[in-house]
Amino acid sequence: MRILTVDVGTGTQDIYLYDARVDLENGFKLVVPSPTMMVHKRLKAATRQGEAIVLTGVTMGGGPSHWAARDHAKAGYPVYATPEAARTFDDDLTRVDADGIRVISEDEVAALPDSVTRLELRDFDFSAISQAFGKFGVSLDTLDAVAVAVFDHGAAPPDVSDRQFRFDYLDEQIRAKNRLSAFAFKANDVPTMMTRLDAMVDSADDVDAPLVVMDTAPAAILGATLDPKVKSRPRALIANVGNFHTLAFRLGPKGIEGVFEHHTGLIDLPKLEVLLHALADSSLEHKDVFNDHGHGALIYEHEPLSLGDGDFDVVVTGPRRGMFNAPQDRNPKNTDAPSGPLASPQPSLRPYFPAPFGDMMITGCFGLLAAVADVLPELSGPILESLKGDGGSGTPPWESG
Repeated sequence: MRILTVDVGTGTQDIYLYDARVDLENGFKLVVPSPTMMVHKRLKAATRQGEAIVLTGVTMGGGPSHWAARDHAKAGYPVYATPEAARTFDDDLTRVDADGIRVISEDEVAALPDSVTRLELRDFDFSAISQAFGKFGVSLDTLDAVAVAVFDHGAAPPDVSDRQFRFDYLDEQIRAKNRLSAFAFKANDVPTMMTRLDAMVDSADDVDAPLVVMDTAPAAILGATLDPKVKSRPRALIANVGNFHTLAFRLGPKGIEGVFEHHTGLIDLPKLEVLLHALADSSLEHKDVFNDHGHGALIYEHEPLSLGDGDFDVVVTGPRRGMFNAPQDRNPKNTDAPSGPLASPQPSLRPYFPAPFGDMMITGCFGLLAAVADVLPELSGPILESLKGDGGSGTPPWESG
């Protein structure tokens, strides 16, 4: 059995090829620039060369690609985009137009002169990945499944906060299926409101295998639970500190006990520790995070998680996990810090940085693999056997129900 897993982030896309015949540590892997960084680089080159650009394809991850497109327009060079490509930058196309990016139809794209450079937007390029592996004599012609993770805000209605919309989606999935794999879907089961996940499915039209798509943060958290030290605990506090979003879960025997999501750029370590302490002791409220310009928080199980036991308090993964290593002023500098119980600094937390199966960089890929075992149960046997690693169950207690 072979399964291709791809975790698409802002800085990198992390790729792991699972082969049931070998130990997980020996699987082939790639860590390469993310699709949005590749588009960013190409747009920056176009700006230097003074090229007109048209963006086609589907909705993908924004951030760096959006900034580069906006800068290209500010420099006085034409930027066109089809509606689906333009939604990479904002679901409200009037805002895209306000950035100087002209939204045009597919027919108008076809009428543009050949001198206008075409850039296709997509989060997943199976052909490119297949060619990269092929250069080393590894064929992807026969796969039992493909699993891809991307972050998806979802398309909020015009009168609904996109922060609240995203958090309502998290809550809905947790209440429907209280486990991290609740955020993984077969291609045909993706909720219509999750436009980036849906576009990812369209991007994988050349894949001849069952496709599973998942949100990146739960995939990373699920992957972190496969670290032996984490898996041995009956309850755990785990934070994924991403480039743009920080998502933390409190996990226990009944599943997900609590969750919050904030914007990484709006928190420093003291504030993050305040939030994590409050998530652990069940005092965290939705308004504490939402009113601080984050997404929100919910507690499902009110029995506090006692910190201070063992050799670490919180499991930390994600590209910005280095926040826990940097010297910090213990007083939050953000004047918008939550009031009430979240206003006062909390004791420093002892972090643990997981490296499931010896590799921190592909934590999300291992989470995807575990999710595939749940979403595609016909493939679960070999996967769960592989995930046992050095012994015990292939999944932690909160994912085995």
